[in-house]
Amino acid sequence: MDLRTLRYFVTVAEELNITRAAEKLHMSQPPLSAQIRGLEKELETDLFIRGGRQLILTETGQLLYRRAKEILNLSDKTYSEVLSMGKGMSGTISIGLVEGMVPDIAAEWFAGFLGEYPNIRLRILNGSTDDLLEKLRGGLISLAVITAPCDNSLLHSFCVGEDRMAALMSRDHPLAKRKGKEISVSDLVGENLIVPSRKALIETIYKWFAANGAEPRIVCEMDSYLNAAALAGRMVGISIYPRTAYIPNESLAFKEIAGKDKKLEYLFVWLKGHPLPTIEQRFIDYVRGMVDGEKA
Repeated sequence: MDLRTLRYFVTVAEELNITRAAEKLHMSQPPLSAQIRGLEKELETDLFIRGGRQLILTETGQLLYRRAKEILNLSDKTYSEVLSMGKGMSGTISIGLVEGMVPDIAAEWFAGFLGEYPNIRLRILNGSTDDLLEKLRGGLISLAVITAPCDNSLLHSFCVGEDRMAALMSRDHPLAKRKGKEISVSDLVGENLIVPSRKALIETIYKWFAANGAEPRIVCEMDSYLNAAALAGRMVGISIYPRTAYIPNESLAFKEIAGKDKKLEYLFVWLKGHPLPTIEQRFIDYVRGMVDGEKA
């Protein structure tokens, strides 16, 4: 079982069709079929059930697929590590950042890390938490900073900061003219609300209102804070977003939402079961060290 044969097997196991697998591997079908037959002969077991339009992995085939993926991932990771070390730790870090205070937090990480590793390049994508999680699963980015919560069964995570939730509204709105920097959830009952489109945050907002014996009147869900701010300025509704997402604007006012539970955590995340290049793992360790240092 050499690495090339394992790559052939993994491709067939994922495509479950010899013709498609051969096309993906840029080879003809007969040699690929011969490689799989040879592997089954070597292991003295059937790896696929044949007969229909689509192959089916046997129980042994499923086991080999899992182990082969681990072996190939480790091989690729080792190659990347050795190559990076030979070049003096070079490579590209792909990371996604949500709006709010995260870009400011991350800028400090980037400045310090690039100071230590000047050959590193950064590829930064912005988006909502759901957008970034989709890009993470699709392999477009390897790391992300999102808003809590996250699925801990699929993601490694640690907290890198928190923010207050605030209500953004036109300066002509009666609530904007109230004294003080805060308003309560009860003040928002009956108001048209513009909220982030993330399901978890919407559920949180519903819980806030339920504690006041009411339901939120949500008139719009959207990912872009700038668009939400524009709607708030036009009196479409009150936008509920992280406080630090606010950009000073003479036509807008913001009030923090009172209550200890009206906070938002930012999480640094990456996928479980997906080995990372050395440089990205080193960046994770660097960020974790900075965060732990701030807590100390």
